[in-house]
Amino acid sequence: MKKLVSTAALAAVLGAPAWAADDVTLQLKWVTQAQFAGYYVALDQGFYDEEDLNVKILAGGPDIAPGQVLAGGGADVMIDWLPSALAAREKGLPIVNIAQPFKTSGLMLTCWKDTGITGPQDFRGKTIGVWFFGNEYPFLSWMSQEGISTDGGDNGVTVLKQGFNVDPLLQRQADCISTMTYNEFGQVLDAGVSPDELVTFKYEDVGVATLEDGLYALEANLADPAFVDRMVRFVRASMKGWKWAEEHPEDAAMIVLDNDETGAQTEAHQVRMMGEIAKLTAGSNGALDEADYSRTVETLLAGGSDPVITAEPVGAWTHAVTDAALN
Repeated sequence: MKKLVSTAALAAVLGAPAWAADDVTLQLKWVTQAQFAGYYVALDQGFYDEEDLNVKILAGGPDIAPGQVLAGGGADVMIDWLPSALAAREKGLPIVNIAQPFKTSGLMLTCWKDTGITGPQDFRGKTIGVWFFGNEYPFLSWMSQEGISTDGGDNGVTVLKQGFNVDPLLQRQADCISTMTYNEFGQVLDAGVSPDELVTFKYEDVGVATLEDGLYALEANLADPAFVDRMVRFVRASMKGWKWAEEHPEDAAMIVLDNDETGAQTEAHQVRMMGEIAKLTAGSNGALDEADYSRTVETLLAGGSDPVITAEPVGAWTHAVTDAALN
């Protein structure tokens, strides 16, 4: 008499899951680099597999707008800075912060010391490089709070729309440029500039620090229990990846390099970047800290006649995903 073998038993024999893993597509804010190491680690170390997830990571770039990708259904979840996300939400893109792996900000201004700049009061009459595409909001809020115009002239700053490189500083096109502690600042040093030649201002230290890399999903999707379940598993595995990366920064950097299809990244740069990134994710379990959120909102609202956002956001974040993921 033939015995019928159940699907579950057959799957166990073959060492495969009894059902197909759930797909999740993540859209990065920028190109493949250690800034996103936790996600690549979770993929490499099988943390997503453990949650029955088939995760696809889409690299970003100068011609990719993560919000548009998300809104168009090209991704389930994206990475963005909170100022950019709140500004987009106020303009009609219904995105919600579902997790916050980055606890502190890596944003800073790097200036030539020989310009005489010692503090914000010396920015007047200077040219400052600023990233746009949503990254300009912390700077604009800072200048507004300082009462400094961004329209140029002797009493204001001239804003140079900065590309994602450090050339404006090195070529003396700008007195200061935007840098990240984990990326562009190192590029300036690699170009042969001594730290003694520079003055830096970390946004964390000047009272206008805003939350950076968080995870965002469309509000309508969060009404679907099946989607929320996928996000719970995704966040749980991703945070496991981030903590692994914090503990093994060099190995995490190597995993990132393995996933860089462009071959543009170098080992030394990614190892250094991962060391700095670990400082920003330290202390986060993935849940959005309400005090950090409120600090960001207050900064964005404090824009005088031209604030980044005009009203206190409603429904812009949820703990539903992280509560389930962490418990």
